[in-house]
Amino acid sequence: MTAPIAATLIPGDGIGPEIVDASLTVLDALGAPFEWDRQIAGLAGVQAAGDPLPEATLASIRRTRLALKGPLETPSGGGYRSSNVRLREQFQLYANLRPARTLIPGGRFDNIDLLVVRENLEGLYIGHEHYIPIGDDPHAVAIASGVNTRQGSRRLMVFAFEQAVRAGRKKVTLVHKANIMKALTGIFLETGLELYESKYKGRFELDTVIIDACAMKLVLNPWQFDTLVTTNLFGDILSDLTAGLVGGLGMAPGANIGADAAIFEAVHGSAPDIAGKGVANPTALLLAAAMMLDHVQRGELAARLRQAIADTFNLDGVRTGDLGGRASTAQFTQALVSRVRNG
Repeated sequence: MTAPIAATLIPGDGIGPEIVDASLTVLDALGAPFEWDRQIAGLAGVQAAGDPLPEATLASIRRTRLALKGPLETPSGGGYRSSNVRLREQFQLYANLRPARTLIPGGRFDNIDLLVVRENLEGLYIGHEHYIPIGDDPHAVAIASGVNTRQGSRRLMVFAFEQAVRAGRKKVTLVHKANIMKALTGIFLETGLELYESKYKGRFELDTVIIDACAMKLVLNPWQFDTLVTTNLFGDILSDLTAGLVGGLGMAPGANIGADAAIFEAVHGSAPDIAGKGVANPTALLLAAAMMLDHVQRGELAARLRQAIADTFNLDGVRTGDLGGRASTAQFTQALVSRVRNG
C-alpha cells in the first residue's frame, strides 16, 4: 500500500470551500495518497487570526512542502498584500506553470495544448512603487521599478527547458519585449538563448517572439505555439489569454513550484456572488490536483483523473452552467466520482 503523502489544504474564500470539498470527494474515490492538514488563508485568515496568511498556515506548508488551495480574497485597504504573492515570496516559488488543454471539443478553438511557464518572483511584480507629489497633488507621478536577474532568469529557464524535455514538447518560445525594455527583458531573453546554445540545442526547437505579437498570434493561430516561457507580468497576461482558448479560468489550473515547496491552485477568483449556491465548477481545482499528482510521481492517477473529467464532459454530457450545462456542483461531482470508479 502506498504511504500517505502529507499536504496542506487551504479551502480559501467564496466558492473555495465548495470546490475544495468537491475535489476531495473525487480524490478520495480516485485513491489519491494525500493526507491533508487543513489550514486557512485569505479573508478566512483575517477573520480567524487577523492575518490573511496566518503563521500556522505557513508552518504547515514548511512541514509538508506541498499544498492545494482554493481561491483567496485579499481584503481591500488595511495594508494587506496579496496572499498569493506572499506565498510565492515566502517559499520562493519561482516557476508558475499554467497548462491550457482542450477538454470540450467543438469550440472556437480546438485541439489546444499549450503550456505557459511564467517567472514568478521578479519583474514589475516585486512591488517597488512610489508616488512623487507635485503641488497639491500627492499622487502626481507614479513610478514602479522592475527587477530581473541573471540568476532568476536562468533558474526559470532551466526549469522550463527541463519540463519541455520531460514532457516531450517539441518547441519552446521565449516571449519578451527586449526591443523596448532592452535591459529588463533583454537579460531574460539573453539568458534563455545562451542556455539553449550551451545545453539544450537540438533537444527541442527554440524561437522568440515579442509579447504584443505573441498575443495576436495566439488569437489568430495558437497551434503554432507549444511552450511559452516569459517574465512575470507577461506570463500573468498570457496565461489568462490561453485559458480563454479552452473555456476560461474555470478550466485553468496552476502550479507554483520552488526549490523547497510546491503549491497547486485554481487560478480563478473566489466568486463571492455565487458562493453557497451550489453552482460552482470545480474543474480548475481538480486539474490542479492532477498536476499535484504528477508532481508526487503518481502520474497514473493524474491520467485517470484527467480522463474521467473529459469523459464526464463529453460522454456523459454532465457540465456545470458556466460550460453550457445544467449540473450543480454536487451533480457534476457525483458524475465524476462514478467515472473515476467505473472508468
